Amino acid sequence: MKFPADLKYTKDHEWLRREGNVAVVGITDHAQDALGDVVFVELPQVGAAVKAKGTFGVVESVKAVSDLYSPVTGTVIEVNSSLPDNPETVNKDPYGQGWMIKVEMSDPTEIDGLMSAADYEAYLKES
Repeated sequence: MKFPADLKYTKDHEWLRREGNVAVVGITDHAQDALGDVVFVELPQVGAAVKAKGTFGVVESVKAVSDLYSPVTGTVIEVNSSLPDNPETVNKDPYGQGWMIKVEMSDPTEIDGLMSAADYEAYLKES
């Protein structure tokens, strides 16, 4: 499993890549592996407000249905519109084409509370 060092991670297995005041969000390689084959992804509408640690959507696999949690507070400015028709992209490329939402952050300092790749790997070993 890979955990890119340039990303931040949550205990709920989401990742965040900062692009200025925008957070690109998806689920981790660990999460997609634990879920198995992803068959459905439900994402919010552009313009939706999200809160840090609040749900923003659902991912369904052959094994389970899981809520998706936002790492930061802000407004959804883009959703990955290819995922509803191609949910398997989450399995194939969780850190690239499998991204889920882009959020314009209202408080970028919330990123400071997220885990580094090394911290996330240690967290997984403890769980």
